[in-house]
Amino acid sequence: FGNHSGTCVVDSKEGTGNCPLQGEVKRNECTLVWYKLNPDTSLCSKMDILSNPCVFSSAGDERSRESPAPAEAQMQAGAEGSGRVNRCCWKCSVTQLKKIFWGVAVVLGVCSSWSGSTQLAKLTFKKFDAPFTLTWFATNWNFLFFPLYYLGHVFKSAEKQSPKQRYRECCRFFGDNGLTLKVFFTKAAPFGVLWTLTNYLYLHAIKKINTTDVSVLFCCNKAFVFLLSWIVLRDRFMGVRIVAAIFAIAGIVMMTYADGFHSHSVIGIALVVGSASMSALYKVLFKLLLGSAKFGEAALFLSVLAVFNVLFVTCIPVILYFTKVEYWSSFDIIPWGNLCGFSILLLTFNILLNFGIAITYPTLISLGIVLSVPVNAVVDHYTSEIVFNSVRVIAIIIIGLGFLLLLLPEEWDVWVIKLLTRLKVRKKEEVPEGNGDIASGLPNKSRRTRPSMSSFAH
Repeated sequence: FGNHSGTCVVDSKEGTGNCPLQGEVKRNECTLVWYKLNPDTSLCSKMDILSNPCVFSSAGDERSRESPAPAEAQMQAGAEGSGRVNRCCWKCSVTQLKKIFWGVAVVLGVCSSWSGSTQLAKLTFKKFDAPFTLTWFATNWNFLFFPLYYLGHVFKSAEKQSPKQRYRECCRFFGDNGLTLKVFFTKAAPFGVLWTLTNYLYLHAIKKINTTDVSVLFCCNKAFVFLLSWIVLRDRFMGVRIVAAIFAIAGIVMMTYADGFHSHSVIGIALVVGSASMSALYKVLFKLLLGSAKFGEAALFLSVLAVFNVLFVTCIPVILYFTKVEYWSSFDIIPWGNLCGFSILLLTFNILLNFGIAITYPTLISLGIVLSVPVNAVVDHYTSEIVFNSVRVIAIIIIGLGFLLLLLPEEWDVWVIKLLTRLKVRKKEEVPEGNGDIASGLPNKSRRTRPSMSSFAH
């Protein structure tokens, strides 16, 4: 190779995950760059860098020293290698851009559906004061999960199955015997109760306090999930998540103090904290009893919850109606448009929350829930008499910060250490190069400033 610049030709053509193994020449030294495929970002990143003074210990290098290839063959092989790298990087960048684009769309969908359902529920209670009936009505729409999933399966899957075949395959999630009566009462019914309690307490809290406080307090459910997972599932201990849980508890206390401990505000805060706790218990128990579910299995499970709601929860709204706890004089005064709109928005939110990970990153989906807080705050500012005093603002910021800390991956500290190490290595490499350039530049400058005597000879 000598002093020429080009591409080092090695025997191996690919690294891990169909990523290339590329050699580069710089300052009489061949640098072997091994690329690794990142499954999260689908990008080829540098995994290992080995530098040798134009000597490789591979079989291909030994063959090249025994019978050196012509320069044209080496250049052609280098062009092919660089072409593979460019194609790989192009495909990776396009895939990442698509995932980010869909991520932004999902974030906007989650934010708008969650904040929209919250505001529409607040508007519905002005005409129809029945939070449990609204919960029951909206939960019945979960029955659409499995049919919608099957439609997606028909359009996307190459091997199409009948609804009965797909149903039987998804039923394996409940065990070898499928969805039996025993499994229904032991593995589905408890989650149906938790689902109803979560939504009812959330909607009842909207009656007591403003939607901004409700939405920001419900974000504490992620801290409760971590605490329960740490205690029940023996998950890995992370100091940053403990700090986030402390932020969540401090935010709850400050939110209670923001309105001066009035009865309505205290009850409303207690209701939404109870809703967040039921949501956390639902998620932890699901992981403990059922484990992880595929898309079809999750869709079938949510549809089964709707069946449980129809069979065993329908009697409760009837009892509340005849006891006049949730009473309306005529069915004509029921705002069916608001009820259906709330149910559609809540169904959309749950679809994006459960199936959005198929097209984007889970962290972006969670960000949509946080972004619903400022949206609700803007709406409350113009439609209600909410007072954003310093205590309420600090409480919102603390809870939001705690939620964002909980979004950090488990190995975030390792990534930070690697990043700092790479930055230190780059700084150490740049300093000697800069000194070399200055040292080599001084003689050149002196030669340029001193005129040559041969120029005046004639």
